[in-house]
Amino acid sequence: MKLHTFETIHPDLLPGLVNTALRNDCDDLEDLCRTHDLDQERLGARLEELGYRYVAEIRQFRKVPAKQEG
Repeated sequence: MKLHTFETIHPDLLPGLVNTALRNDCDDLEDLCRTHDLDQERLGARLEELGYRYVAEIRQFRKVPAKQEG
């Protein structure tokens, strides 16, 4: 799968594909974006739309817990 098409990758697949590439092929998010010629801000924004945020300490996009009302 080519990550440069991240904007059209199915939302259920994108976080896993990005995290797999981070784990197997790249040192961090910056390296991932450089390696795959991605716009880091656009990738981050797309994943945030899906409810994920990059956690540098573990080099993964993680699901952001939903805010609880009350």
